[in-house]
Amino acid sequence: MAAAPIRRMKKSVKDCEELRTRASILSVKITEVEKETAKANSWRRSNRVCKQLPCYNFLLNSLTGHKNVEKRRFAVSFRSWSSSTGTSMNRIVQSGALHTQAEAVAASTSREVEELADIDWDALGFGLRQTDYMYIMKCRKDGEFYEGELQPFGTVELSPSAGVLNYGQGLFEGLKAYRTTGGRTILFRPEENALRMQMGADRLCMPAPSVEQFVNAVKQTVLANKRWIPPSGKGSLYIRILLMGSGPILGLGPAPEVTFLTFVSPVGNYFKEGLKPIHLQVERMHHRSTPGGTGGVKAIGNYAPALRVLSGAKAKGFSDVIYLDSVNKKYIEEVSSCNIFLKKGNIISTPALHGTVLPGVTRKSIIALARTRGYEVQERLVSIDELLDADEVFCTGTAVVVSPVGSVSYLERRVTYRSGSPGGVSEELYSALTSIQLGLAEDSMGWTFEVK
Repeated sequence: MAAAPIRRMKKSVKDCEELRTRASILSVKITEVEKETAKANSWRRSNRVCKQLPCYNFLLNSLTGHKNVEKRRFAVSFRSWSSSTGTSMNRIVQSGALHTQAEAVAASTSREVEELADIDWDALGFGLRQTDYMYIMKCRKDGEFYEGELQPFGTVELSPSAGVLNYGQGLFEGLKAYRTTGGRTILFRPEENALRMQMGADRLCMPAPSVEQFVNAVKQTVLANKRWIPPSGKGSLYIRILLMGSGPILGLGPAPEVTFLTFVSPVGNYFKEGLKPIHLQVERMHHRSTPGGTGGVKAIGNYAPALRVLSGAKAKGFSDVIYLDSVNKKYIEEVSSCNIFLKKGNIISTPALHGTVLPGVTRKSIIALARTRGYEVQERLVSIDELLDADEVFCTGTAVVVSPVGSVSYLERRVTYRSGSPGGVSEELYSALTSIQLGLAEDSMGWTFEVK
């Protein structure tokens, strides 16, 4: 190839920068490569030239991630496409056809079954597995969030005087993406998480992304890490969203810069018991929140104080702890990581939202589902005595979904529900909820939407 086309190709690198965000989220899995191999063979000689072109290498790295096999497949596809369309490298440079080629590759992606990450999907627990990309968006003093971008998953640089490090100015959210049996990718009520983050941001004096910005960030992150979504029935892709005061500050006050960050990890069951009943201990000395505090928002500072209590309970063989209210010390509020419900007769009761209980998205969904199934649902003060006298107890949350409670221990008393076996209303509501999340049942509630 002559030197002039190569120089023109180098000039195209700048144009390719505009393709970075879109290209990096394309999980390029080239279809019908085998059919095009014969055509690609005629381009073997030009392969040496291709690899010397910066724009070619940019597309190669941006579109295909880090797997060498994917890079080889892209190289074959690039040359095959050029050969089959009669488009020379010179024409590609002159006509700006790189954008067209990238979109053609993306279109072929949708026709191919997604290639999954090489991990043991049957051994997933609720732990972090490093995936490919994270999404970062920043907001400065003007209160507006700048356009975010996908970046390779990795460390985040913060000043030692960042507001989140010094004063705990931070929130997080969690939701999940699911792969259906038909291969679709579904998100469950992400707008609810966006609204809850806005409420928490207001409480912690931070600007928050709009619902549209929030959902778009989640969508891009899921698409960029699509190969990490477990097969249907094997788990889900947990999506963690952070909003933190990242700007430097010394005196007590709002950070001058706020960072919004999203990353993902494939997960299985939260509790080691899986779908078996869990066992809870009622905590009497420590409290999760107080009236007028931040218990009603997902502030990061709400969770570290629970670690000592939770560790002590687990050392005794319990799955988690139930917290009582800090005023009367007789009304149940929350479990460390989830909301709690009890059933007596046909009535399902759960602690009301008075600023000390987190308004869980799964909690809200279970209340709606239970009412459509003829149960009376009451949101009110629920005493520890009522809990111990219940027919059935279960927990709800994004991580735990719906988890039956086998027993509750309080003082010297231990109460067992349903003889410690699963079933009942918790199993009924779990099935109803997960059938919607996995696309197995009609979503008459309008809670899910497909990511594509």
